[in-house]
Amino acid sequence: MAHRFEIRKNKNGEFVAYFCHNSETIFWTEGYSSKAGAKNAIESIQKNGPGAETVENLD
Repeated sequence: MAHRFEIRKNKNGEFVAYFCHNSETIFWTEGYSSKAGAKNAIESIQKNGPGAETVENLD
């Protein structure tokens, strides 16, 4: 599968959810104090992301 979420720890020991395509990181979340927080962020993105509108803010 080319797309995937990864949960990693940052240098501060926080859990961060990364969205990757092939071997490239596309975006990542803020750091969470627990792995459950990062998993909740992934679930929220999966649930709410498909319906998100695209806005151009070119000012």
